Amino acid sequence: MKILAITSCPNGIAHTYMAAENLQKAGAKLGVELKVETQGSIGVENQFTEQDIREADGIIIAADKTVVKDRFVGKKLLVVGVQDGIRRPEELIQRMIKGDVPVYQAQSKSAEDMTGENKPKQNPIYRHLMNGVSYMVPFIVIGGLLIAIALTMGGVKTPGGLVIPEGSIWKTIESIGAAAFTFMVPILAGFIAMSIADRPGLAPGMVGGFIAASGSFYGSEAGAGFIGGIIAGFLAGYVALAIKRIKVPRSLQPIMPIIVIPVLASLVVGLIFVFVIGAPVADLFEALTVWLAGMQGTSSILLALILGAMISFDMGGPVNKVAFLFGSAMIGEGNYEIMGQIAVAICVPPIAMGLAAMLNKKKFTPAEREAGKATFTMGLFGITEGAIPFAAQDPLRVIPSIMVGSMTGSVIAMFGSVGDSVAHGGPIVAVLGAVDHVLMFFLAVIVGAAVSVIMVSLLKKDVSAVTPAVVGAGAKEDPAGAGEASALDAAEPLAADSAEVAPTVMNNGTATEASAIRVEKLTDIVSPDLINLNLVGTTQDAVIDEMIAVLERNGAVRADGDFKQAILAREQESSTGIGMNIAIPHGKSDAVLKPSVVFGIQQDGVDWKSLDGSEAKLIFMIAVPRNSKQNAHLKVLQMLSRKLMDDDFREALLAVTTKEEAYQLLDQVH
Repeated sequence: MKILAITSCPNGIAHTYMAAENLQKAGAKLGVELKVETQGSIGVENQFTEQDIREADGIIIAADKTVVKDRFVGKKLLVVGVQDGIRRPEELIQRMIKGDVPVYQAQSKSAEDMTGENKPKQNPIYRHLMNGVSYMVPFIVIGGLLIAIALTMGGVKTPGGLVIPEGSIWKTIESIGAAAFTFMVPILAGFIAMSIADRPGLAPGMVGGFIAASGSFYGSEAGAGFIGGIIAGFLAGYVALAIKRIKVPRSLQPIMPIIVIPVLASLVVGLIFVFVIGAPVADLFEALTVWLAGMQGTSSILLALILGAMISFDMGGPVNKVAFLFGSAMIGEGNYEIMGQIAVAICVPPIAMGLAAMLNKKKFTPAEREAGKATFTMGLFGITEGAIPFAAQDPLRVIPSIMVGSMTGSVIAMFGSVGDSVAHGGPIVAVLGAVDHVLMFFLAVIVGAAVSVIMVSLLKKDVSAVTPAVVGAGAKEDPAGAGEASALDAAEPLAADSAEVAPTVMNNGTATEASAIRVEKLTDIVSPDLINLNLVGTTQDAVIDEMIAVLERNGAVRADGDFKQAILAREQESSTGIGMNIAIPHGKSDAVLKPSVVFGIQQDGVDWKSLDGSEAKLIFMIAVPRNSKQNAHLKVLQMLSRKLMDDDFREALLAVTTKEEAYQLLDQVH
C-alpha cells in the first residue's frame, strides 16, 4: 500500500517536520510505503510527482494552514490538524488502511466538510486566522529588520524625528523595509480569505486588506490596521465561499474561480469598507484626535492613561496612529512630554511579551520562548507590532495585559516629566540622546513591562492546557499535551526570524502611513502662487494678514470668513513659533475652501514669541477646512517639523531668490 502525506504548520517551522518524521516512522512500523511532502517556511520539499499521486491509495493532510487539494480529486483524502500528525500518526495510517476515509470530489465539499468527525478538534476560525498570520509574519520581519538597521546605522537625531539623510544607502534600505510593511495587512487578509474559500478568495482578501489599510478610500488618515485586515479577510473569504456555492450552468463553471468569484467578492468587500465600515471609523478617529487635543492641561494623568491604552490597543493600527500623530504634532508645537509618554507606551508591549515568553516556561512553549528574543529586540527599537503574533493568538489575555502595562509606563513618564524630541519611541531614542530625564524613561519602561509580564503570566493558561480551539467554543479536549502543538504553531510566526523594527517607524509616518494620508508631500498643497519671498509686515498681525491675502487671491480662503480668528485663537493657546527662525501658524475654518499652505520669508524677522526667542523668518501658514476628515494640518506639521530641523535646508530656503527655487526645495518636504 502506498500513502502520501502533506504536513504544514502556520509558520512552517518545527511542527511541519515533527509531523513528517512521526508519519514516516509510523509508516515504516506498519509496513506501508509512505512519502511525505513538507510545506514549510523554506517552501515545498519532497514534492509529489504526477506518478506518485496516480499510484497512491490515499492522501493524508496534517496541516493547520490551507493546503490546495485540486490535484487529489478522486483520491481518498484525510484532512487533520498538524498535531494529529505528531501525536496520532499510526491511527491516521490505520484509518487509511481500513478505508475509513472519504473520496475527495472537486468543489463538492468545503474544507470544513472534508474534515468530518475531526472538525470538533480544530476550530475553523483559529485555522483561518493562523493561515493569514503565518504568511504575514515574513513581511513584518523583512520590514522591521531593514528599517531597524537603517535607523541604527544611518539615523540622525533631530527634534522632528529620527531622519535618515536623503540619497544615502540607509535611506534606500529603509525604503525597501517600508515597502515590505505595505504588504502586511493585504497579505494577512488575502490568506485568511484563501483559507476559507481556497484560491478564489485570495484576490478579494488582498483587495479588501489593501482598502482596510488605506484610509484614503474612506477619508481617514489612519487606516483600519491589522484588525481591519482580519475583518476584511474573513468577510472576503465567506463572501467568496457563498458565491462559490451558487449553482451555475456548466458553461460558466470554468470562469467562476478566475473571474466571477474574485470580481464579485472584491466588489462586495470593497464597497462595504468604503461605504459602511470606513466612514464611521474615519469619524471616530477624527473625534479621538480632537478629544485628545482638548485634554491638554485639564487632566494629565487621564491623558497619559488614554494615550498608553491607545498605543497598545491595536499595535500599529488606526487607534495607535491617532495617538502617535497627536504626539508628533505636539513636537511641532514644542511640547515634548506628550511624545515622552507615547515613546514609553510604544515599546512596552513587545518588550513585555518578549520577556514573558522567555521567562515563563509554563505559559509559553519552547518555540515561543525562542521567538520572545526577537520580540524583545523589536521593543528596544520601538516597534509595537512585534507583539502582534502573540496578541493574534490569544487576544483576550494578551491585549488587556499590554494595555495596562503601557498605561502604567505612560503615567510614570508623565510624573517624571519625560520628554521626547523625536517622533519615535523605545530605548533607541534614549540611547541617541533625544529623551529628557532618561532615568525616569527607563524606569517607566521597566515598570510598565513588569506589570504586563505579571498580568500575562497570571491570565494565560499553562501550555499543557491549551487546545487548538482556544479561540472558539465547542471544542473537545485533546489528549494530554496534544494542544501544545497547535498552541506553539500559533506563536511560531515570531520564531521565523521575527524582528521588526518599524512598528514605530511604520506608525511614525513612513511608507505605510504616508499611503493612508492624502497629503503625501508639502507641494501637494503648495503652489508657486502660494509663495511670497518678500513679506513686508513688521508685526505678527501684519504678516498674518499678508499671508491670508495670498490665500484669498488664490481662491483657497473666502474673504468674508473667520479664518484669521482661527489663526489668532491658535496663537493664544501657545505660540506657533517653534524656534530657529521658524513659525507655523495654522487653523481650521469654514472659510477655507481647500487645504493649502502659504510659505513666506521675512528677511528681517518678526517677533513670534518663539520658544527660543528667535524672530520668525521662515513662515508657513496652514489652512484646513473645518469639516476636513483628514486632519491634514497634523500631517503637514509632522513633515515640516522633520525637514526644518535640517540646518542646510533652512539656510537654502532663506537664500532663494525666485519662487521656482523655493518650490523645488519645498518639494523635498515629505
